Amino acid sequence: MLHKTAIFSGMKWFWSLFLFCLPSLTNAQYLFKGEVSSDFYGQPVYLSLVEDYRKLSRVYLDQIIAKTQADSIGHFYFIGNQLPSKNRIFRIHVDGCDEKEFGQKHFLGACSLTQSLLFIANNRDTLSVPLDNYNQAFCEIVSTNSRSASLLEVDALKEEMILDLIESKSETAKSLNFDKWFKTIQDYSKASDEPLVDLYSYSFLSDRSSETLQRYLKNLLDTNYYADLLLKLVKTYPDAMFTSQYFNEIKADKTIAKENYPTPFKFKWKDWLPVLSALLLLVIGIAYYWFQKRRNPLSKVLDQLSPRERLIFNAIKNGKTNKEIAATLFISLSTVKTHINNIYKKLGVSSREELL
Repeated sequence: MLHKTAIFSGMKWFWSLFLFCLPSLTNAQYLFKGEVSSDFYGQPVYLSLVEDYRKLSRVYLDQIIAKTQADSIGHFYFIGNQLPSKNRIFRIHVDGCDEKEFGQKHFLGACSLTQSLLFIANNRDTLSVPLDNYNQAFCEIVSTNSRSASLLEVDALKEEMILDLIESKSETAKSLNFDKWFKTIQDYSKASDEPLVDLYSYSFLSDRSSETLQRYLKNLLDTNYYADLLLKLVKTYPDAMFTSQYFNEIKADKTIAKENYPTPFKFKWKDWLPVLSALLLLVIGIAYYWFQKRRNPLSKVLDQLSPRERLIFNAIKNGKTNKEIAATLFISLSTVKTHINNIYKKLGVSSREELL
């Protein structure tokens, strides 16, 4: 028994060394190797390129770009030079359903016995997917690309988020946890400095069939995270299909978000200065009109009289007689009477009493 174990360990060591050295021997540009669990020894292993981030949740047959076979002790590898030179999201999966029984056991291209792993890589990477300490496959990644395992970290955060929300005691606590986890996942994605990690997080947070959708729509209006992600995608992956896909989605979602969550009114002086100026002029005009309308009636009376008639009007107002007025102004009594008659005519009165 010990002899067999030693042989098995030696074979694993030999395979690992051989496969890591294989790129230099064949001048290949990428190498993805790994191990599957004992249930899949000798079974097909598939490599897929996932360009549509809305197709991350399960295996799609049209995404498969390569197929290999796990050997009798579970080792497999993919090697070649046909992958994109820039980072992309890939999937390695094993399918426990017999390919010949596709119509019977597969549903929408999926098999209930499928195990898969999503990772980030490019045409220059060497990547290993070993079994973990519990002999489980597709749980660890060792790669020359520092971003390869980032999607596993996001998955771990997603699981923590789901558990935290399930354990929330009230709707208020759930709402606060939503806010916390949205920020936590976004902060991790930004720190990765890889737009594909942000896109992977976005595909989860904005899932149309998930409870996160309404929170995402509100978050879309409250933060610049999504606009910043668009700039990063345009800069790093300008010609990629998922960049235009994201642009169109964000544009449509903002319209939906604004309908569901109207933006609170924000006063901006520069936007309202013309309106305020017009209102000020209107107020000044109304005030002037009111002042003219409410002006002292005595002032209006005096405006109709000549300077000499005003003097006589004031004298009458002070109770002076015609003789006293004539003496004060050094004019004849008949002149005083002529001025008084003119005053009567201008003001529409016929006696001293009406005048007063």
